[in-house]
Formats: sequence, structure tokens, C-alpha cells
Amino acid sequence: MDRALSFPKNKIRVLLLESVHDSAVEFLTEHGYTNVTRFDKALEGDDLRTELSRAHMVGIRSTTQLTAEALEGADKLIAIGAFCIGTNQIDLGAAARRGIPVFNAPHSNTRSVAEMVLAEMIMLVRRLGDKNTKAHQGVWDKSAKDSYELRGKTLGIVGYGHIGSQLSILAEALGMRVVYQDVIPKLPMGNAQQLPSLDAMLPKVDVLTLHVPEDASTKNMIDERRLALMRKGSYLINASRGTVVDVDALAAALKSGHLSGAAVDVFPREPASNKETFESALRGLPNVILTPHIGGSTLEAQRNIGVEVATKLVSFSDQGATVGAVNFPNLSLPGDPRSHRFLHVHHNRPGVLAAINRVLADSGANILGQHLQTTADTGYVIVDVDREHQGDLREQLNAVPGTIRVRILY
Repeated sequence: MDRALSFPKNKIRVLLLESVHDSAVEFLTEHGYTNVTRFDKALEGDDLRTELSRAHMVGIRSTTQLTAEALEGADKLIAIGAFCIGTNQIDLGAAARRGIPVFNAPHSNTRSVAEMVLAEMIMLVRRLGDKNTKAHQGVWDKSAKDSYELRGKTLGIVGYGHIGSQLSILAEALGMRVVYQDVIPKLPMGNAQQLPSLDAMLPKVDVLTLHVPEDASTKNMIDERRLALMRKGSYLINASRGTVVDVDALAAALKSGHLSGAAVDVFPREPASNKETFESALRGLPNVILTPHIGGSTLEAQRNIGVEVATKLVSFSDQGATVGAVNFPNLSLPGDPRSHRFLHVHHNRPGVLAAINRVLADSGANILGQHLQTTADTGYVIVDVDREHQGDLREQLNAVPGTIRVRILY
């Protein structure tokens, strides 16, 4: 007997904003989600709220702001996909309180970012940016002054995750020595060496590159004091988050000649659109590469991101799986062809699971599988009951104290 979905896939409305890659639409269509509405730009205000009120799933990139106010009327919304790495544009707490998991793509642009950082290292030590600008201005600056090879230089990587470790391998292939610092012990790739602290690493490196998340521990991690610890004549690259570096302090270190150059892709405040003027204390400084948050902006990365996030949305819609959600308990229960499945999202408080099981016991339902996972505020249960049970449990489960949302999958 085939499973009968409680809500047909072609009735589930998917809203995709900001030119999400075609690969996402292709994946959704292949899996039966054909009711897709696309916009090539971000929406805001009443336009955004109107579209969200109609959508069951929404996909955005980095510009659309899914605030608590924007989500207020989105009563049909069951999942949010951030087709990017960051989720700062989404009120994660507000989404969780409404029983909406948020999925992103933390690893799909790893290679793109690593390759850009590698290119920037070469450009900085050869001063290619300045020489390119002068050539366009008609100035023939043929000189080896202040130009170096990367071979034999030391690269310091702060944050040895997916990007940092891949960059480590690429840098060693160029003959660089690699040291790194991470908040937890990490197995080194190749001949890289983990150092005990950031302060201990800074005086040892010729190039420092940052690959850390945005949180309280990384805010202004590279400030005036730590810039002073860096080797004179060294270079700084930030392709992580704009709040990690004190930009004014970095500008001062560059102007004084303490640093020989920098490449920055992310900023504390970034223009909301391509039409807004970009302002920064780093503008106009020599041997400084400024890029508009494009570390992961390659066609390959966007294609991979489209598939990764669409896969997570489909898995949640089809099976209730929340593995990879950034604001929600991470949970997955293998499917059972003998079962009916329902999902229960609730406030994390004692007694909710007991109340759910009491409803099931009183209805005569036989549990075939059950998984519970909680965060500090939210509990999430996936339950399979046998097909012999024909009663509709939705009303009773919604009546359980603390319930946020109940979904009957099949």
C-alpha cells in the first residue's frame, strides 16, 4: 500500500527570491514540487508579507530580511531555506517559535572561497592590484620592488574548518608553510601545524586569513592590539564575516606601513543593493583588494547551494527530517512502509512527550518509531504509528499543552 501524503506535493507553494539558482528548481520539480514562484530580487514590506502569507516554503539568499514582523502572517510557512552560508538575515528565534526550521548551505561554496583567498594571496604579495590599476591609467610600473613569491612564506589560518583546511592543502602545494588556530583541536591536513593560541600565531605568519563564524567571541577578533602583534610587512585577508575585523584599526595599520596589504570581502556594514554606494575606511588605500562579498559567488557554488538547500527542504517536507537546520532540533527517522507519520513541535517543557504518548495510547495507536530531540526552547517529535490505526489524531495532539505545530505527513 503506497503512502498517501496528507497534502499533495503539487499543492505546496514554494517561494524563491533573489534569483536562487535553477538547480534548486530542477531538484524541487524532480521530486514533485512543481508549484514554484520565483523572483529575481529581494522583496520587502507589504510585498514580502503578502508572498509569505501564501507560501509553504520560502528560499532566500542574503538580502531578504525575514524578521519576526515579516513572519507574523506566514501561517502556512513550514520551512525556510537560506541559499547561502549566513543566516543573519533571518530571525531564527522567531522562526523556531512558529515551528519553522531554517536550513542553509554551510559547505557548498568551500572550494570557491578557498580559491579566491589563494588568488588574493598571490595578488597581494606581487602587488598585482596596484600595478593593474596603474597600467589602466597609462603608468608603466615595471619593478620588482616589494614583490615576492608565496613559496617559503608562512600562512596562518584562523578557523580550520571546511574552508580553512582546504586552503591549507592548496597553500602547501605552492610551497607555503601552514600554521592554524582553532577553538578546538583539529586534525591537520598535510604538514600543517596547530598553534595553541591566536596571539601566539600572529607574530609567526606572513599572511593571515580568517575563516570563523560571526558570534560574540569573534566580534573585533582582529583589533588594534592584535594587528600590532602581526609581523611587520605581513598581509591580512578576511573572507569570513564583516564584524571579525576592526576596519578602522586595519586602515590605520595599513596607512602606517605596519601591514603591507589586505584583502577584504566582508564588511561590518554592506550596501543593501548594487545601487547603494559602498563606504569604507579601506577605500583608496594601496595594495588593498576590496570585493563585494563574493567569496562564494561562482556558478559552481551557486549550483551546489541550490541542490543542497533544496534537498534539505524536500527531506523535511517529505519525511520531517531536520538534519542541518540551524534553529531547530536536528532529527531524522527512517521511513516505515507500515506507518502513518506525524510531526509535533512544542515548547521544551517537562511532560510534553508523556502527554503525546498518552494521546496515542488512548486512541489505540501502536507506535512503530519515535524520535525526540530538543533545543533550549523547542522540542520536536517524529512519530510513526501503524496503518491499522485510522483515527485522526490532529485535534488531540494540538490540544497537548505547549504545542506549537502539528503536521500529519502521511
